[in-house]
Amino acid sequence: MPKGKNIGLLLHPVRERPIQAYFGQGLHTLGLLGWLLPQMGQSDVWVSSYSTSEAFLSGFCLLRNKRLIRHSAILLDQRAARKTIQLEQLLGAAFEHVFLGQNHSKLLLLHNSSGECVSVVTSQNQTYGARAESTIVSTDRDVFNVLMEQYTDICGDGAAELDLKNGKGIISLNECRNYGESIITGSRETRQAAADSIPDWSPFGIEW
Repeated sequence: MPKGKNIGLLLHPVRERPIQAYFGQGLHTLGLLGWLLPQMGQSDVWVSSYSTSEAFLSGFCLLRNKRLIRHSAILLDQRAARKTIQLEQLLGAAFEHVFLGQNHSKLLLLHNSSGECVSVVTSQNQTYGARAESTIVSTDRDVFNVLMEQYTDICGDGAAELDLKNGKGIISLNECRNYGESIITGSRETRQAAADSIPDWSPFGIEW
């Protein structure tokens, strides 16, 4: 497995720059998530990728065990379903919600209880390799709102949620927006700016 670079030498602390980018080798998705979470504190995390890997899921579980992740969801491509199902035990341990849809995007979306958010758009799958990849990291609220809304649209239109914890396979089709308890919480003031700038939508139980 290729060794990742010291992210502190590639990027500035996330609160110091509203947007930063890296194009090159050695910046892996799991390592980036592990670098962001201690800065953000315990956060809700949404992940999007074409497919996932045992190494990524194992590392994600370790971050959960450190109580750095509160709630989590992942969106994967339906064409990678065979590989996904082979990892169902790890997926179920890492994520509360697992969606399969038509997806080739690679995203990380983080939101903490203070209302801070981070959006990561990357070319990298959840694997380790020596090829150059491009990554953009943003703390802009509008960027987060747009990506979060569109993430939810994909999960809600044509995606299937897998019930991996109960072994029941698909539990919902085209009904991925109502999950009861809010995933994101925070003060009314923190949420109001976001609510004013986006349409009336509720991403699987999130209360803005």
